[in-house]
Amino acid sequence: MAYIGKEPIVGNFQVCDAISVVNGQAAYTMQVSSTNVSPESANHMLVSLNGVIQKPGSSFTISGATITFASNLATGDVIDFIILLGHVLDIGTPSDNTVATAKIADDAVTAAKINNDIISGTTALATAPADTDEFLVSDAGTLKRIDYSLIKAAPVWTFIKSVTASGAASVEFANGSSDVVLDSTYIMYKVIAYDITVTGDDSNTQLQFSTDAGSSWITSGYDTIINRIRSDAANANGASTTDAMNLNSVGNSTNEECGFEFTLLYPSSGSTYAKYWFDGITRDQSARVGHHDGGGMYEATSDIDGIRVLQNSGNLSGTFKLYGLKGS
Repeated sequence: MAYIGKEPIVGNFQVCDAISVVNGQAAYTMQVSSTNVSPESANHMLVSLNGVIQKPGSSFTISGATITFASNLATGDVIDFIILLGHVLDIGTPSDNTVATAKIADDAVTAAKINNDIISGTTALATAPADTDEFLVSDAGTLKRIDYSLIKAAPVWTFIKSVTASGAASVEFANGSSDVVLDSTYIMYKVIAYDITVTGDDSNTQLQFSTDAGSSWITSGYDTIINRIRSDAANANGASTTDAMNLNSVGNSTNEECGFEFTLLYPSSGSTYAKYWFDGITRDQSARVGHHDGGGMYEATSDIDGIRVLQNSGNLSGTFKLYGLKGS
């Protein structure tokens, strides 16, 4: 900041070097550590002469770094001390780590005083926020906090697990196995499979259920209907065999592969029917493109807690992903 005249000494309390009295002299130079100092004014000084505090303006005056007493001093007089008070209405620059919260006025910290790295310089959250994690929002200009639970999206498909198979006899998702959750946590489960190739020519992609977390697989009771639309117009529909859910037929040559979505509703419904449906695309052993869809029901005697994908002959490769959907 610019000043007309001398810049104030702000909050800089100093004791001047000792001054030797010269007989018959009234004016003396003030120094601190052998350097000239200029007080803010005579009123910003404490001066003791011969043990008596002097009155500013009448007992002494100042001009720059010079103090002039009202009368010449004589041999034997003692200037006890001169203390420069600085600008006593201002604390100056506080020392490091000395400004406590109570010293900052409400609403005193403005946006201009907040560093641009207030977000980027903070530790990143490496996982999805917990329901009780809090965010800051501006409510009509008033800063407020809000829990994540109040702003997160409505229930959607939750990713559970991905399996990449290579020449596997089957791909299995069973509750309690390798972080899989397949129980009443979700009312609906979906398996999405793609880039599936097989070793068995003209083999059928199938699904089966388990009710003992994959210890055994059910080979009866699947009531499935299938619809097929094929590129050679040889469309068909019918019923699946009951030992598994037959989704399609696929060839084992280059570019003969398949992909599908399979959805299971109410796997943990106990002694009632579990509903399922599927939709997929395939290229069969004659390189014919086919669209297969269908669905059915399985009368469960206990909760379904496992799903596996297999071919009725040979092995399969590809990517398989399991998702779950909560009811609320």
